[in-house]
Amino acid sequence: MSPKSLQRGNLSSPTTFLLLGFSNAYRAQVTLCLCFSLIYLVTVVGNLLIVTLVWLDAHLHSPMYFFLGHLSFLDICYSSVTLPKILGDSFSPQKTISFVGCITQIYFFLCFGGSECVLLAAMAYDRYLAICHPLHYPVLMSKKMCHCLVAVSWLSGSSSSLIQAFLTARLPFCGSNMINHLFCELPFLLKASCSPNAPLNKAALYALAGTIAMGSFLLTLMSYVHIIRAVLQKGAGTQRAFATCTSHLTVVSLFFGAGAVAYLVPHSSGSKEMDEVLALLYAVVTPMLNPIIYSLRNNEVKGAIRKALRRGVLQMSTK
Repeated sequence: MSPKSLQRGNLSSPTTFLLLGFSNAYRAQVTLCLCFSLIYLVTVVGNLLIVTLVWLDAHLHSPMYFFLGHLSFLDICYSSVTLPKILGDSFSPQKTISFVGCITQIYFFLCFGGSECVLLAAMAYDRYLAICHPLHYPVLMSKKMCHCLVAVSWLSGSSSSLIQAFLTARLPFCGSNMINHLFCELPFLLKASCSPNAPLNKAALYALAGTIAMGSFLLTLMSYVHIIRAVLQKGAGTQRAFATCTSHLTVVSLFFGAGAVAYLVPHSSGSKEMDEVLALLYAVVTPMLNPIIYSLRNNEVKGAIRKALRRGVLQMSTK
């Protein structure tokens, strides 16, 4: 189905958008499709493994792993917003998406991304309490507090993304309705708008997204400033506790680092290929790496995996 083009000056929303992704060369399509399929498979299986281990293993029934389970679930949702559509477009001559589908994709992409920002800050706060206030940790990080922090992360992401998607949907689009990107993402959709107030709308949307992202990053940074200070003051015992932060620090660096480069560097200053690589890094690659990072750098997760494998082998041998 070809996209419906709009005449210059028509201020109505288009029926469809045309996504300008990678090259249409057959060999490139096959290679990209196989790569994206493998990445999506690893993302779903790896994160489902973390969710299952946290749910079944009694040794992982602690606030840190409770948050990790929710992070893994968010990563599955986050990658599922974009990767299936990219895979579907791999062999499509006309890479189109409806206007409603584009706005929906933007909403869920921002919702899961914003929720993950807040959840990563909550995980940093959990580590701060565990290391800096160990005696009061069971009371301060109770089951009720854990559920409240997760609820705040979901509510923050969903409410901010709802406002952003609503404001974007009200923008007028005229002329060409092509989005020069792999999927519907806010900066590229704003470039397709012909509203005279587009710069003002763009500033408002970025301010809303920046409040969630920067607020979460600053809270995470403050938590780790206090953690590092406590490690330097209290010595070896606290240094061993700091080892539980390394996986989280790696994930935070990947997620916030890739997002900052993608959104803070002007898109006009980089090439289309660089924009696509950055988008794939924080939207596709990071959700895949998170379970790998936590399983390789966390002894308790590795122990839970070994126990699950032994249990599976014993069950197979008894049949």
